[in-house]
Amino acid sequence: MLEKMGDFFDSRTEGYEEHQLNTIDFAQEFYPFTAGCLPEESGTKILDLGCGTGLELDEFFAINPDAKVTGIDLAAGMLNELKKKFSDKDINLILGSYFDVPFGEAQFDAAVSVESLHHFTKEEKIPLYTKLKAALKTGGYFIITDYFAMSDEEEITRRQELLRLRKEQNLPDGEFYHYDTPLTVEHEKEALLAAGFSSVEVLKNWDHTYTLKAAVL
Repeated sequence: MLEKMGDFFDSRTEGYEEHQLNTIDFAQEFYPFTAGCLPEESGTKILDLGCGTGLELDEFFAINPDAKVTGIDLAAGMLNELKKKFSDKDINLILGSYFDVPFGEAQFDAAVSVESLHHFTKEEKIPLYTKLKAALKTGGYFIITDYFAMSDEEEITRRQELLRLRKEQNLPDGEFYHYDTPLTVEHEKEALLAAGFSSVEVLKNWDHTYTLKAAVL
């Protein structure tokens, strides 16, 4: 049975970090790498989409302890864990969907998302990325580390299976349910460019997990 996105992650808060770090291939490499792509200047402002318990922030605050971070997540349990870990940091946590939460304009030096955005279509992502691009300062950038489909066929098959399951379970439209439907890297790039980012480059990959950088000039 498909679960609502927030409920899925809330129910897995205990043991989440161990699962992420020890069962996802190369996680102990890509979390530090992602953190190292973010600005090191003191007081820099970062937006974290789908922050979870903050595994990327564990690494980032070690590099930049004075950063100001806004984290958005659907799972209250995850945010509670994050708050406990970083009680001494300048961090603003928002419970909600990053599709719905306003980001403001020219507010952030950089944004980051790790293992969160592989649940959505290109068409769903373009308005989100448009909003995100507007929230970044000139010269800012977005770092996304996620896993991607290796072919158009894989992307289409996974999306069709999600639609089949939703129909089978008679689930309402307009709500997100947990099921992995990654885009290809090329389609991810297309979504970011369509949203107005000036350039998108692949910084590194580990098998099907890639880190992309989308810049605002």
